[in-house]
Amino acid sequence: MAKALENITVLEMGTFITGPAAGMLLADLGADVIKIEQPEVGDPFRAFKGGLYSPHFQTYNRNKRSITLNTKDPDDLAAFDALVAKADVFIQNFRPGVADRLNVDPARLRKINPRLVYCSISGFGADGPDRKRPAFDSVAQAASGFLRLLINPRHPRVVGPAIADAVTGFYGALGVLAALTERASTGKGRLVETSMFEAMCHFNLDDFTHYLSANEMMGPYSRPHVSQSYVFECADSRWLALHMSSPPKFWENLATAIGQPDMLKRPEFAERGSRIENYEKVLEFLKPIFRAAPLDDWLSRLSALEVPHSQLREPQDVLDSDQAKHLQLAVETEHAQMGRFRTIRSPISFDGERALDVLAPPVLGEHNEEILREVRKVRAAE
Repeated sequence: MAKALENITVLEMGTFITGPAAGMLLADLGADVIKIEQPEVGDPFRAFKGGLYSPHFQTYNRNKRSITLNTKDPDDLAAFDALVAKADVFIQNFRPGVADRLNVDPARLRKINPRLVYCSISGFGADGPDRKRPAFDSVAQAASGFLRLLINPRHPRVVGPAIADAVTGFYGALGVLAALTERASTGKGRLVETSMFEAMCHFNLDDFTHYLSANEMMGPYSRPHVSQSYVFECADSRWLALHMSSPPKFWENLATAIGQPDMLKRPEFAERGSRIENYEKVLEFLKPIFRAAPLDDWLSRLSALEVPHSQLREPQDVLDSDQAKHLQLAVETEHAQMGRFRTIRSPISFDGERALDVLAPPVLGEHNEEILREVRKVRAAE
């Protein structure tokens, strides 16, 4: 397996998603990520379904080692400091002030190791009037303006996965990689900071750009209308998605596929602007047509004519697809205590080599002896 970061050691003191997600992304690229957890309880995400190995925890903690340390305890703090002295990266996602109370603030750690890249992830930023506000995924989505673009006005409900949490972890990892690249030239580490609020504002760039450049206010239907995206229920109650975009050939081929050769002569289908303006009419025209045949029939017809489409897949549908099998997306391993672990590999390949090896998420403190033995060895060498 290609391990571009195999010589990088990351200490992650993350909980829930943002910090652990950043750590996992670096671990997927080959970094040795040591997850530092509180004794007995560990990352609170461990216990979300009882026990200390919930699916929530597993999602963001593969390819890591776990050690339990209480940095308020002098002996544990000494062991922690020894790890910091040899580490390349430290990641935490505490609320402002917590790192100081735990003796893991950037000033102290960077004094121990000036080459350390310290990544701090917060909810609303390290300073400012909202710095102490509690922030979770839906709060960050709403505060950044993103959530309103997901809410169906006719049936207002928060939907979908924890986008803000995961996206913030991506930005944190991106900042770490940039700082490591700079360090190769300067020899000095950096304090890398991001927040869920800032990350989601940047992720919501399209919304802000339309507002700032054209004074246009986007809504939940703006993007699907412009991109001409649709979902349709088929005769067998399975669902199909279309993304028709701009090229006329997509619509011409769709008309052939659904047996409506004169469809584009209708005023609402005449050209792209008409379809955008009359989105609801287009939708209502196509609905009964797709409802008249089962999904597999439509997949065959649309594929033959290269109309951009996909079934609305469930996880098993994805894993059973020929493309997922060809790309070896599903990987697995065996954990000595917890048994079989299955996940989706890193999407990044290097020189055609895919990351097919995976380390199962650790049980709490699984690597205590191993890591402390490494610390003692380093101390003895000094």
